[in-house]
Amino acid sequence: MRNIRIIIEYDGTNYSGWQTQKNAPSIQEEIQKAIKKITGEYVNLIGAGRTDAGVHAKGQTANFITTSKIPADKFAWALNSVLQEDIVVKESEEVSLDFHSRYDAKSKIYSYTIHRGLFPPAIMRNYVYHVNYGKQIDIQELKKAAESFIGTHDFRAFMAAGSNVVNTVRTIYSIDIEEKEDFIKIFYHGNGFLYNMVRIITGTIVYASIGKLNSKDIPDIIRKGDRKLAGITFPPHGLCLEKVFYD
Repeated sequence: MRNIRIIIEYDGTNYSGWQTQKNAPSIQEEIQKAIKKITGEYVNLIGAGRTDAGVHAKGQTANFITTSKIPADKFAWALNSVLQEDIVVKESEEVSLDFHSRYDAKSKIYSYTIHRGLFPPAIMRNYVYHVNYGKQIDIQELKKAAESFIGTHDFRAFMAAGSNVVNTVRTIYSIDIEEKEDFIKIFYHGNGFLYNMVRIITGTIVYASIGKLNSKDIPDIIRKGDRKLAGITFPPHGLCLEKVFYD
């Protein structure tokens, strides 16, 4: 028995998300089918996190158990030869049998990209969220609003309704905001994220940056834990899982 860890980049546009679903294509299912083609084995591919429909990844981590004799570093080559072009295995290596992509993850970086030009972009339309009021965004207010989220907090006000997570306490280590021409890219580094948490926080700080919320009220919104007080949930296609960190 061998445990193979892979690093995956994917365009989530045409998929229902990471997790296998009955009547919709998923990243997990596509890679499992590719593994079946090259090894003859049906495996359970364990991902570091479950990205939603339309969400992308540059550094998703996953692992699977196999009896295949394929050299560990050749799995990437073999899988890429049978995968669709919108899913690429960037690295493959053998790890200890007790390694678990999800439970052993220590932290993750997600990015959210906003386009604030006059008209939406054609080429980048599936990877950025165009906001019609983009020119109103005050970058200094955006950064000021983001500061309130750094640290350990109960983020239940920034979780989508219907989630069954019991412990809603998470730690955000940093939020970095980059500006380049008509694009604003926000990087979130944390020990874990609730369902839609990054998208809701992004909607909240953008609302603060255009005056729909007051940055000074954000700590109180966090303390009250009321989803209705926070900003809107930004759409999935601007979100990308950049990297997963392990010991």
